[in-house]
This record gives sequence, C-alpha cells and structure tokens, in this order.
Amino acid sequence: MKLALVQLNPTIGDIDGNTARILAQLERAAVAGAELAVFPEQAIIGYPAKDLLLRREVVEANLAALRTIAERATRCAAIVGYAAFNEGAYGRPLYNAAALLHEGRVCATWRKRLLPTYDVFDELRYFEPAGPQEPTAFGGRQLGVTVCEDMWCQEELLARPLYNCDPLGELARAGTDLLINISASPYGYGKHAGRVELIADHARRNRCITLYVNQVGGNDELLFDGASCVVDASGALIAQARCFEEDLLLIDLEKPGEARRETLLEGPAELHDALVMGLRDYVCKCGFQSVVLGLSGGIDSAVVAALAAAALGRERVHAVAMPSRYSSAASLTDARTLAERLGIRFSRIEIDPIHTAYESSLTPHFDGRPPDVTEENVQARARGGILMALSNKFGDLLLTTGNKSELAVGYCTLYGDMCGGLAVISDVPKTKVYEIARQVNERAGREIIPASTLTKPPSAELKPDQTDQDTLPPYDVLDAILKRYEERLETVDQIVAAGFERAVVRDVVRKIQVNEYKRQQAAPGLKVTSRAFGFGRRMPIAARLNS
Repeated sequence: MKLALVQLNPTIGDIDGNTARILAQLERAAVAGAELAVFPEQAIIGYPAKDLLLRREVVEANLAALRTIAERATRCAAIVGYAAFNEGAYGRPLYNAAALLHEGRVCATWRKRLLPTYDVFDELRYFEPAGPQEPTAFGGRQLGVTVCEDMWCQEELLARPLYNCDPLGELARAGTDLLINISASPYGYGKHAGRVELIADHARRNRCITLYVNQVGGNDELLFDGASCVVDASGALIAQARCFEEDLLLIDLEKPGEARRETLLEGPAELHDALVMGLRDYVCKCGFQSVVLGLSGGIDSAVVAALAAAALGRERVHAVAMPSRYSSAASLTDARTLAERLGIRFSRIEIDPIHTAYESSLTPHFDGRPPDVTEENVQARARGGILMALSNKFGDLLLTTGNKSELAVGYCTLYGDMCGGLAVISDVPKTKVYEIARQVNERAGREIIPASTLTKPPSAELKPDQTDQDTLPPYDVLDAILKRYEERLETVDQIVAAGFERAVVRDVVRKIQVNEYKRQQAAPGLKVTSRAFGFGRRMPIAARLNS
C-alpha cells in the first residue's frame, strides 16, 4: 500500500478554507499514486476549536464538509479527523472522531478514547470518551486508527501514566496490522525525540507498522510542529516529514527504504523556527498586515524584531525607538543598526516631553515622597501609549518583547511594556533569548544583532546606571530556579538541596507568587516550554502560599 501523510496547517473554524486545503492535498496524493491519504486530528475544524464546538451550526458544517470530502475521495481514500455528534441518550454532545472516506461514503469511523484535561487541554468539556474500537479492512490491510492522546499511555515512558488502558495495543490484539495515529500534538522545546520513542515503543510492542500524522502551524498560543513520521514493526524510523511547515510525505509500505526522512532541527534553530511559525500564523490568521514593536537596543526587542522580519518580511515590520533621558547613546545606536541590517522601517519618538508632563502633573500629589519605581513605570507607560497609538492609527499588531524570566518575577510594567496583542517570547527564558540571538547571526552568516547588544549588561534604562541584576539574580541562576519551580514543580527545599541559596530561591518564589495578577493581564504568548504562563496554567490571584 502507498500512503500519504498529510500534515496541514488549518485555521480554526474556517471549515470552507480547511476543506479546500484537504481536497487540494488529497488530489496531490492521488496524482502521486497514493491509495490512502491520512490527515490530522480535527482537520476540518482545526484544533483546538474550544467553545466553537458548542455551536451546533459549526459541527453541522464540519459534517457537511466530511461528506464533500468523501464524494471527492475516489482515486485516493482519506482518513480525516472531525467532530461527530454523540447520538446517545447521555454524555457530552460530541466525539473527537476520525473517518475513513472512499468513493462517496464514510466507510468506517473511530472515536478518541483518552481525553486529556491537563495543561492546555480541556477535551472533556466537549467530547465523550469512546469505548473499545475495532480495526477496518482496507487495501488488503487491517487499519486501526487512534486519535492523539490515545497513544500517550505507556507506563515505562511517562513519569505518571494517566490512563489504565492501551488503545493501540487493544487494536493490535484485535488484528490490526497497520496502526495510524492522527494528532494535533502541541510543540514543546525538545519534545520530538521523546514522542518518536513513544511511537516506536508502540510499534515494537505491537509488532506493527505505526504511522503518526500531526497538525502543523500556530493557533493562538499553541504551536504544532508537524514532524509526522512512520516507524516499522521493529521501532525503526523509516519516514520523517518536515517540521514547522505543511508537508505531504509519501511511503510505499512495500518499499519503505525509498521513503523521505527529513533531518529535524534541534536547539536554538528549532526554537527560532517554532517562534517564526507561531508569529506568522498569529498575525495572518488574525487578519493583520503588519506589526509594530518598541526597539530599545536590548537583546529581547532585537530578537523579536529579527523573528518578525523572518516571519513576515522586512516591509511588514515597524520598529520604534523611544529614548528617554536615561537611554544610553549606545542603545539607540544598536537599535538603529539592527533595523538597518534587518531592512525594517525605523522611527524615533522621544518620550521626555511626556515623561516631564507626567512629573509636572503628579509631583504635587506625591507629598514630597522620593522618586521610586513609580517614576520608572511612568516611562514604560509612556512608551506603551505611543506604541498603542501607532497600532490603532495604522492597524499594526503590537508585539510585546518581554521574556519568560521577566514575566515570572514581575520585572515588567502593566500598561507599559506589557501592552500589545502578542507576547512573542513570553515563554522563552532569558538565557534562551541569547541563544536565539546567536542563531540569528549564525544563520545569516553575518552580524545582524550587534555584538554590543549581546555583551552589554541587560538594563531597562529607567534610571541612571540601572541593570537587571540590581534586583534580580543572574539570569542563569534565575532561569534554573524557574525551571525547577514552574516546570518541574519542585519545592523550595528541593531547589535549595540542588545547590541554590535559600534566600535567593525564596525571593524568586515570592516574586512569582505576588505577580500573578500581572501575568493574567498579559497578551497571549507563544507556548514553547512544558509549562507556560498561559491558559494551561490555572493559578489563583488572591492566594497566599507559605513557601
């Protein structure tokens, strides 16, 4: 059998557009001689559709699209993910389903059994879990189809298995000789190797060729890396699609050695391309034509500008320098130099008149109190107001430039540098920001981000001679603590036992806790780590923890 693994980049809710993409790829697969084309989970609606799934007309439209695809699946059959109504007398209204379509009809259906409710997932809000499924005969093989989470159940490979059943194993024992998993599995930095090992483990256990077809693209905060693949019954990788872009991967099961095997990115290059994809899709799917951002001469805004130029093209990026009385000449030079090297539009708007006006208006009401962080924040809010005005006037999406380290400990200003529609690097620790910056230069083969931006001490430049480390530990220390506390959920005592100073750990943890109110007002950010400050992290604001 010759198969096509089709990783699509759907737009949530755009059923007509997604269906057109499916049909175009189905035709490509047929022309290439494929007998069966396999598409991702919820390919017709796009994943995750969230509460669009509560609208009956949306589900009905996706079912109508399924029938249209079936009518066109003549030369090549298709397996497509969709939302099916639960016609039973009880339970949630829908099933997360897959259908085998051929010669104008739905030949077989499968329903997702394991429904995740952790992190960014909330599938039990919409879907009813299915019972045991059966294989279906097609093309001389017995096909067993599962949906995404159905394969995340191997005790040996997961820290804490959430389920006590094995849908792939049950299908194999029922006679399946070709296991297929259609997915919308979100991207996570460094996640791919573990995912391939999980797929390979299923293949070895079940002595069965196993196909994995994943969604690609950015949908709001979530990124999907594609990287669809096929492993043989011994667990060896025999076909590998690209990551971070749509792809159609052909494999003839009689000639597996001829299949394409892409080499996937690792390290900073992987992170760079994930963010470029997510930024591009957020801008385009939301209908924006261009973006604006503040360019300070610092590392964070430099990286965001470079990512934006790579994602959208230089003509669609507007960078604005907004120097104050505390901005160094070197920072302004670095900002201008970067803009020139990227070829993006560059403007300079002074904030001193606004800053002075604020001071004149507020000083009489501060009762002789000495200057403090209040005056620093006024500058950040002046900049935020300027950028929002430009966004409003020209219809540009405002990109915020704060990183995960700063957002964690509140080293950011509400209604100031937090203003914006997309927080591009809000899930990227500061140390990783530097790695991406070096990757930008390495990929270009020349210095795009100035060396001085990479080497000077990080500073918000809101008061004389200020550096980040005046109030924060070194970023390598801060990021290590954050990873342990936020991603691994370690206690203060555990982190101290790993060699960190207790006073430093307690101070970082306190800052994380007291700044929850800021994070819940932040722009949506692109998720790249296992635990982001986004909708998958559900923390109370009014809380007191005894750490």
